[in-house]
Amino acid sequence: MALYAYKGIGPTGKAVSGVKDGDSPKGVRALLRKDGVVVTSVELSKGGAQAKAASTGKGLSKEVDLGAIFGGVKKADVANFTRQLATLLRSGIALAESLNTLFEQTDNVRLKIPLGEVRSAVNEGSAFAEALAKHPKIFDELYISMVRAGEVAGNLDEVLERLADFLDSSQKLKGKVQAAMVYPVIMMIVGVAIIAIMMVLVIPEITKMFRSQGKTLPWNTRLLIWSADTLRDHFLLIILGWAGAIWGFRRWIKGSGRAAWHRFLLRVPLVGDLSRKINVARFSRTLSTMLTAGVPMLRALDTAKEILGNVVLRKAVDDAKQAVTEGESLAVTLKRSGQFPAMMTHMVAVGERAGKLEDMLERVATTYENEVDMRLTRLTALLEPLMLVGMGGSVAFIVFSILQPIMSLGSFGGK
Repeated sequence: MALYAYKGIGPTGKAVSGVKDGDSPKGVRALLRKDGVVVTSVELSKGGAQAKAASTGKGLSKEVDLGAIFGGVKKADVANFTRQLATLLRSGIALAESLNTLFEQTDNVRLKIPLGEVRSAVNEGSAFAEALAKHPKIFDELYISMVRAGEVAGNLDEVLERLADFLDSSQKLKGKVQAAMVYPVIMMIVGVAIIAIMMVLVIPEITKMFRSQGKTLPWNTRLLIWSADTLRDHFLLIILGWAGAIWGFRRWIKGSGRAAWHRFLLRVPLVGDLSRKINVARFSRTLSTMLTAGVPMLRALDTAKEILGNVVLRKAVDDAKQAVTEGESLAVTLKRSGQFPAMMTHMVAVGERAGKLEDMLERVATTYENEVDMRLTRLTALLEPLMLVGMGGSVAFIVFSILQPIMSLGSFGGK
C-alpha cells in the first residue's frame, strides 16, 4: 500500500483534503466514496513510496532516506505525534481509529514504521502502553509510565496533552543550552586554527631569517620558535598524546571517576550553579508531569531521577526515594542531601503541606527554567569578549614576538 493525497467534497458540502492508504488511486476513490466524500483528485503523495515500505515493513524503496530511519526519531516528532493524538482523542475519536488516522497522515518514515506496529498491536487487543513499550528507543520509560497511568485513570487525552507540553518544554531548554554553546565553540575552533597555521607555516620561515643573523633573541621569541619547532617535529606524537589523554579521561569519567567528576562540576563557579539549576528544572518538571498524570510517587521518582545528568544528584534522589518509602517527607530528604537549592526544597515542602505538590513542582520548574535562560544569556555575553581577548592576545603575542627582533635588527643595521 502507498499514501495518496486527495481532494474532494465532504458529506457536509465543504471542501476536504488529506492523505489515505490505498493500493491504487482507484482503490482510494472507492474507500473515500464509502466515507461520503466526492473525490475531485487523487495522486501519489510526496513520500508515498516511503509510506508503502513503512506500512508493509518489508523492504524499503530506493527513495527512502535510510540515514533518516537509522538515525532515530527526533523528540520534536514524538511531541508532535503526542499532541495530535491527544487532539483526536479529545474529539471523541477512539484510540484505534486515531492511531490509524495518524498513520495514514504521517510522511515521516522514521515514525511511520513503529507507528504502524503500535497500531497493529492495539488493533489486536494490546494495551497502548504495552504496544509503545516495544519501542524503547522512541518512547522512554517516562512516556510509557504516563500513558499507562492515563489508561488506568481513563484520562489518556489529558495525559498526552501534558506529555506533549513536557516534551516541548524539555526541547526548548535543551535548545537554549546548545545554542549558548555554539558561538564559543566556533570561536575556539577558529582561534586554534589561526594559531596552528601561523605556528606551522609562518613561524618556520621567520625562524630561518633569525638564525641566519646569529643574534641573541628575546625570551618570548625563543619560546615561540621552540613551540613551533616542537609542534612541527613532534606533530604526530602530540596528536596521539592528546587523543590518548582524552580517551583516558573519558574512560575515567564514565567509570570509577564519574562521581568525583560530577561532584567537581557542581563546585565549579558559574558552570556548577548553572548545571545544578538545569537538572533541578528538568527533574521538577518531569516529576510534576508524572504525578499529575497519576503515576505513583515512588515510580515517578524512579523515572524522574533518570532525567538527571549528574550522578551526584541522581544518588540524592535515590536516597530520597528510599526515605519516602519509609514515610519521610520528600522535601526533608532532598534538603538533607544538600544537593538541591533551598528555594526548591522550601516550595516542595509547601506543596506537600497544601496537598498541591504537582503544582508547586511545576512552579519550581518554570522558575528555574527562566533563571537558566537568563544565566545562559549572561554567560554567553561574558564568554564572547573573554574569548575574543584570549584569541587576540595569543595572536598579538605571536606578532609581537616576530616583530620585536626584526625591529631590533633594523635598528642595529641602521647604526
